[in-house]
Amino acid sequence: MPRTMLTDQHWQKLKVILRNLSIHHNSNLRNFIEAILYRIRTGCPWRDIPCCFGHSNSIFKRFNRWSSSGKFLRLFKLLA
Repeated sequence: MPRTMLTDQHWQKLKVILRNLSIHHNSNLRNFIEAILYRIRTGCPWRDIPCCFGHSNSIFKRFNRWSSSGKFLRLFKLLA
């Protein structure tokens, strides 16, 4: 597995923020966030995201849904 960006401590804090944004925790939410951070960090194409994060097409589709719905914008405003 590639080195993750979020420590457990960071993830616990981020989960609270996500919950406040009505982004509910599910079993693969952390992997999804880690996949997005991995892609931002490496600049790799969606199809080259390591499978340990999940299926790249599913990650891409979820990213597009979050972007279209404004979830990322709300999240980044809180984190900035």
